[in-house]
Amino acid sequence: MRLAIEHTTRYHFSGPVTQGLQRLRLTPRASAGQVVLDWAITCEGASAQVEYDDHNGNQVTLIAFDPGAHEVTIRSAGTIETSDQAGVVGRLPGFLPRWHFLQPTPLTTPGARVKALVARLPQGLDTLAMLHALSELVADTVTYELGHTDAETPAEAVLAAGHGVCQDHAHVFIAASRLLGVPARYVSGYLMMDDRVDQDAGHAWAEAEVEGLGWVGFDISNRICPDARYVRVASGVDYGDAAPVTGIRTGTHDETMHVQLAVQQQRVEQ
Repeated sequence: MRLAIEHTTRYHFSGPVTQGLQRLRLTPRASAGQVVLDWAITCEGASAQVEYDDHNGNQVTLIAFDPGAHEVTIRSAGTIETSDQAGVVGRLPGFLPRWHFLQPTPLTTPGARVKALVARLPQGLDTLAMLHALSELVADTVTYELGHTDAETPAEAVLAAGHGVCQDHAHVFIAASRLLGVPARYVSGYLMMDDRVDQDAGHAWAEAEVEGLGWVGFDISNRICPDARYVRVASGVDYGDAAPVTGIRTGTHDETMHVQLAVQQQRVEQ
């Protein structure tokens, strides 16, 4: 499947920006099930400073805002050839040891609720079957619904709320997987929707390490392993490690942000 993606983020500031730096994790890399045919990031009101690979093997573009800018536009777009690997991505770039993905973070620290969730899993399952069961359990326990959480809501608070979105499902799954002794990580990327082209935001899911397979993806929100409709962009221990855009700025305190995202299948001429 060939997917065409266009992702635009516009910031409008209430006053001039004195300084601003942003890390963009918006460039997908080739991996099992995806080949990058073309990709480019362009900016208005800012300029690219350097590109590098971070500790997770994500490609990062560092941009600086133009001094005095009132508006900044970031556009990333390209074409990806994908295939269905049943969620199996195997080994990917990065130099972090497996124990790194067993350590709790502020967003994935297991407490009483995560421990109670894990206690509900069936006994005697192998690792892969256990992870599938965990994915279903998280989806059953946390109803997908906007407006109850944000990017800084930890797994325990998500379970307390009983509602959340894809990043919340991923954090609960990751916290529980690590509690079970299975390395797990957060993934940000794109999903082609079956019913529409335009979307409000990118997508997120989780990956866990399974002996003999390597890293395997689990989209808890949609109750499946990623297939040819998915494009993997960045990964990390949690959202903060794989967020599409992070940064700092000075010179103004109020901003509005507008995101436009289109993901669609592209016809291939024979």
